[in-house]
Amino acid sequence: MSITVFLVDDHTIVRDGLRYLLEAQKNIRVVGEAPDGREAIRKVKRLRPDIVIMDILMAGLNGIEAAGQICRECPATRVIMLSMQSSSESIVRALKAGASGYLLKESAGRELVNAIHEVHAGRRYLSPKVSEQVIGACLNRAEEMRDPLATLSRREREVLQLVVEGRTSAEIADTLFLSVKTVETYRSRLMQKLGIRDIPALIKFAIQHGLTPLD
Repeated sequence: MSITVFLVDDHTIVRDGLRYLLEAQKNIRVVGEAPDGREAIRKVKRLRPDIVIMDILMAGLNGIEAAGQICRECPATRVIMLSMQSSSESIVRALKAGASGYLLKESAGRELVNAIHEVHAGRRYLSPKVSEQVIGACLNRAEEMRDPLATLSRREREVLQLVVEGRTSAEIADTLFLSVKTVETYRSRLMQKLGIRDIPALIKFAIQHGLTPLD
């Protein structure tokens, strides 16, 4: 019986490459793909794949937030993060969100196939470089693993990402099905929690903590 896989990455060429790699395997079948976290959640809830391969830096809703929602709403689906983000903060946030695996894009290939089989069998999989990063942070730089985003609610993190992407309060309200007043309340509250007073500082914070891409 084939392992069903769903691909999430904002670059079409990456999704095409992953599809080519995985469909060359006899027991892996790619059942769908999405360019962002929000679309991924909708499709995964419908398709219920065994494994989701998820990038982190995507517009609209980043991969860590999407992974968290998928793990909560589709508990039988396992998520493997495949990202260029190698900071201990990003890795720990992904694992806390429920990801069962974490690989760096530079090591994708045969290792990704191995990770899919390991995670499908109910085990965790961290690439060697990721394991070294987490262990090093635990032993030598524990303070770096403190996540300032942990003080924010899931909805506040969603609003934060959309704000730093330049969305207006009306656009955010439409995306999240909230009132403009509620969005502005969330924005004010999250800035207060983070100790940030203006949007440029908020953008800098979001980039530093891997919440949104540089472009």
